Parts: sequence; C-alpha cells; structure tokens
Amino acid sequence: MILAAMDPGLFSRIPLPDLTALQSFKTMFISIVLEAFPFILLGVLVSSCMQTLIPEQWVRRFVPRNPLLGILFACLLGILFPVCECGLIPVIRRLIAKGMPLYVGVVFILVGPIVNPIVYAATYTAFRTRPEMVYARMGLALAVGLIVGLIVYAFVSKNQLKHSAAVFSIDEHDRDDGHRHNRSKLISMLEHAGSEFIEMGKFLMFGAVATAAIQAFLPRGNLVHLGQGAVMPHIFMMGLAYVLSLCSTSDAFVATSFIGTFSAGSLLTFLVFGPMLDFKSTLMLFSVFKTRFVCLLAVLVAVTVLGGAMAAEHLLPNL
Repeated sequence: MILAAMDPGLFSRIPLPDLTALQSFKTMFISIVLEAFPFILLGVLVSSCMQTLIPEQWVRRFVPRNPLLGILFACLLGILFPVCECGLIPVIRRLIAKGMPLYVGVVFILVGPIVNPIVYAATYTAFRTRPEMVYARMGLALAVGLIVGLIVYAFVSKNQLKHSAAVFSIDEHDRDDGHRHNRSKLISMLEHAGSEFIEMGKFLMFGAVATAAIQAFLPRGNLVHLGQGAVMPHIFMMGLAYVLSLCSTSDAFVATSFIGTFSAGSLLTFLVFGPMLDFKSTLMLFSVFKTRFVCLLAVLVAVTVLGGAMAAEHLLPNL
C-alpha cells in the first residue's frame, strides 16, 4: 500500500553516485590499504616484541636527571623503539607512576610514534619523490617534542597522573597479567600483536574510506578552496588527522593523496599532528592524566605543530 501510494518517479529523481567517482573511490581505497598494510603489520610485531621482551626497569634505570638530557633520551627511545602511541601511553603511565619524570614520558609519547625507523621507512616509501618531506617530518617532530618537554618541565607540577593511574588502574593488559604469567613469551607477544593489529587496522580502514571519499566525491573546487590561504589548509589537515586517528605507519600514504591540492606545509602538519594527538589518543590521555593537563598538552601540541609547519614552509625552499 505504501509503495503503491508513492510517486513512481521518486526513485528516478534520487541522485546516484557518478560511476567514475565510484571507480576513483575504489582505486584510491585499495591503494591506500595495500601500501600501508605491510608497515602496520611490521609495526605491531616489533611493538609487541618490545612490550613483551623488554622490562620497564631497563628504561627507567637509564633516564638522565638533567632535563635537557632527559628530553634527548626520550627522543632516542623513540628512534630506537618503534611503538605506536596506543601502546606507548599505557607503558608510559606505568613508568611515570614508578618514577619516570613527567616531561620525559610526555616527550616519548609525542615523538616516539613519528621518529622510529618503521615510520621513517613508511614515510620514505610514500614520499619517494619528495624525500624532503621525510626529513621535515622527523625534524619538526623532534623540535615539537623538545619545546613541549621543556615547557612541561618548567611549568607543570610533577604529579599529573589520575589517582587510578597512580595505583595502576587495571587495563586490558593488566587484567591478563596473572593469566599470562605462566604462558610463554611468544604466545603473549602474538596475542598482543593480534589485538594491536585489529585496533590499528580498523582505524586504517576508516581513514582510507574517509580519505578516498573526500578525494572522489567532494568537488575538486571545494578541496582547492580549502587548500588556499596561509592558515586554513593547516587547520583543515589538523582536523582531518585528529578525526581519522590513523596509525603513524600508514598516515603518510593518506597524506600523499592530497599532493597537488594542499601545500607541503599543510601535509607536514597532518603528518606530525596526527600521531601526537588524535581522537583515540585523546581518550587514552584523559584516562591516564588529569583533565587540565591533557587540555594544556593539546594546546601546546597544536600551537607548536602549527607554528613549526608554517615556519618550515616558509624557511625551507625545497619543501
């Protein structure tokens, strides 16, 4: 009855997606996923090895007391240990609760997901025709980590953990510690790798779908308009990086799809801001640190990344 009463021409007036746009969406989506997949797999395997085989006491024992050396030490850890921010935040929470200085942990959380060798290789693969983007990404990440770390050291009190975190609130990994105690380290590593791969994979799929849809269905004129100006492209790419919440081993492949539409500086903003602060990491930070500190950290990261990317765009002629 309802169907009979409906206007027979209704469905003919519903706009259908252009077949060319659908084909473009499919091609771009598959391309992003296939290029990023090996790096995500390698990243979670190495991250799981670090999580399972390296005791936290090793890291805590060698943290320098000098603030500048402590920040440089955190940057060195980020270079040596390829761990995604999702794996870093719970580990750093435990280390801070056991005595690691707050500013060292913050620098490790910010810099670690960007400067590690797997992310370097992924970025180099994605920007093989623009290697200056690789070095700019690593350099800006280190500069932002240094600035934010020094500000946290100078102006933030030491105890910013929530009470639940200070007494080791039970998270997914903590709940399983008793059960895993008698298991082999290999099984624990594979379990951790599997759960992290699923976690990272779903964000990659979401990011690939959103990026392919933007590129395929959003009118090119709108994208070009967003890519104009001194500040707007950076703001848009920061917002996109925050919403997509991509793993740092795959975000470079998404960024390359915007070459030609957005400036290199705004792509640099996307590549540095996203791994430091996105939707999923914000939720994790709120669960570990006090609310005011997380808000302060978010402002510091946004301002320093934006200012640094804009400065790099103007000061580096090859960027």
